[in-house]
Amino acid sequence: MKPVLVTGASGFLGWHVARALIEKGYAVRALVRPGSRVEELDVEIFSGDLRDPSSIERAAAGCGLLFHVAADYRLWAKDPGELYASNVEGTRNVLRAARIACIERMVYTSTVGCIGIPQAPKGALGDETAPVALADMVGHYKRSKFLAEQAVLEAAAEGLPVVIVNPTAPIGDHDFKPTPTGKIVVDFLRGAMPAFIDTGLNVVDARDCAEGHLLACERGRAGERYILGSENLTLAEILGKLARIAGRKAPTARIPFAVAWCAGACSTGWANLTGRAPQVPMEAVRMARKKMWVSHEKARRELGFAPAPADVALGRAVEWFGVRSGRETARA
Repeated sequence: MKPVLVTGASGFLGWHVARALIEKGYAVRALVRPGSRVEELDVEIFSGDLRDPSSIERAAAGCGLLFHVAADYRLWAKDPGELYASNVEGTRNVLRAARIACIERMVYTSTVGCIGIPQAPKGALGDETAPVALADMVGHYKRSKFLAEQAVLEAAAEGLPVVIVNPTAPIGDHDFKPTPTGKIVVDFLRGAMPAFIDTGLNVVDARDCAEGHLLACERGRAGERYILGSENLTLAEILGKLARIAGRKAPTARIPFAVAWCAGACSTGWANLTGRAPQVPMEAVRMARKKMWVSHEKARRELGFAPAPADVALGRAVEWFGVRSGRETARA
């Protein structure tokens, strides 16, 4: 059996994809940046960078499958061009390497942010058929991922056997950084979230999302997109679930959007001056204005995707961050 290349295996979702592949008996190669590690997993490390085509080609040589999970996932960057270099040009480099290596099947990890959300009727869910354009993308991260997805669709039209998955908000264990979604859990557990904004997310267990990647590789149609999500929840509902799981009190104060906007503007303005990441990125505030509620019916129907309820993912996240916090306290 040929090895499988996973980009981004040192990150949250990529780690889960790599683990799922290992559990299925695959030998996994991990393309990671110099100095990065893949915690706890037995993988073959290839040092490289999405912006370095030759490093990707070396890693892909001899592989049968390729999962391109890596991305520059930031809602603020001093130089936004870095996001486009990694997410757009980096994806083009991966597609080129896949062609050179004659990859049998590739899965590209996009984002739910590239899915159109209907404005009417009220409460309608977004899906893979909803119209969407670059002008609908809020911020550089979403714009860069949209442009990368277009490059993948073009490659598929030219014959590359690549399938696209659009994860919603993965949550669970081994969220090392953490991701912006994982930070919600961290802030809640630290008591650093006394209030909330009226927004909504679709939450999915990272383990289920990783399994969805494997299903897409096995059963997905080349050139098609598949939403990998589970439950649509308001932020208030997510905090309520976290409160029940962790045995803590949920915040009850709701922040008016105008107040959040001012906080985002001030925080991001200061970040632009100092170069330090903002506590309240303006892109996050702008994204929060729209409830990202979608349907994963296509993935259920075509892939057999059957995710667990959000409580499972949130429970794993609470346990993971709680244990990790305890270790950090012990080391201190």
